[in-house]
Amino acid sequence: QMQLVESGGGLVQAGDSLRLSCAVVGHRNSDYAMGWFRQAPGKEREFVGGIGWSAGTQKYADDMKGRCTISRDNTNNTGTLQMNSLKPEDTADYYCAVDPIHRPDTVGVEAAWRYVYWGQGTLVTVKA
Repeated sequence: QMQLVESGGGLVQAGDSLRLSCAVVGHRNSDYAMGWFRQAPGKEREFVGGIGWSAGTQKYADDMKGRCTISRDNTNNTGTLQMNSLKPEDTADYYCAVDPIHRPDTVGVEAAWRYVYWGQGTLVTVKA
């Protein structure tokens, strides 16, 4: 069974950068879409960014555009979320998620319901 192992969270200062990693374990290939979501205390989970089966398909939340980049290493079956110019409001638990089902292009990477497997979350705290 597929498992997602996240790493890279921590405490940073506003304006710093941080890279989160998501290792996909127990899956033989890289045929999946990967999404990143976050949930701050007392708030609902929200989409951060995602990458489709093809690395050319990427989408980011409006407040993350220009500040983050998602990439995938198909050889090592990992995904990364690079975040720059972090703000205190970026403080949240960050989750990676994987969808191994090849869905129509009309199903966007921002659709949380599509993801079958979720990581355990990694906490990012940004101090002002």
